[in-house]
Amino acid sequence: MSAPPELPEIVTRAFAVSRRAGYVSFCRNETGRLLAALAATRAGTMAEFGTGCGVGTAWLRSGVRGADTRILTAELDPRLAEAAAEIFESDDQVEVLAADWATLLDRGPFSLLFLDSGKPSASSPGRVAELMEDGGIVVLDDFTPCESWPPLFEGRVDTLREQWLSDDRFAAVEVLVAPDTSAVIATRR
Repeated sequence: MSAPPELPEIVTRAFAVSRRAGYVSFCRNETGRLLAALAATRAGTMAEFGTGCGVGTAWLRSGVRGADTRILTAELDPRLAEAAAEIFESDDQVEVLAADWATLLDRGPFSLLFLDSGKPSASSPGRVAELMEDGGIVVLDDFTPCESWPPLFEGRVDTLREQWLSDDRFAAVEVLVAPDTSAVIATRR
């Protein structure tokens, strides 16, 4: 690891909230550091679809530089959204919504969008392309690394990953963030 193992204070708070809520399906630190680094290059409005308890949003927030940058995040489960809102209750730059991700569709365009690859219907390039500003970055995590083309997962073509890596509206790359997980980073052309 090229970065120090210490966590940003807001990420530490997010982990504590997640533990209290009994929620353990959150953004890994390796992916989080990637999100923070990418957020540091962005201005405007960022978003996360599928907040959980806010760990990914906390990583995004840890990278934000400008006072005018905003992060919008939506979580369908009201209990989890309430837990995430606790992390950012005094932060005017972050808005947590207890709602389906579709409520954010008219709140873009987004300069950075963090999506979970576990919900293919919500994260296809066709649904996301129009939400992004030119040069906007989309990050999808939780892929199992694959060296073949087309990419395979559990013996089948991973159509979501294949779509992202071959969509002409995006310049995309798969990045290994740990030996057992990768992310797709796609920039809107």
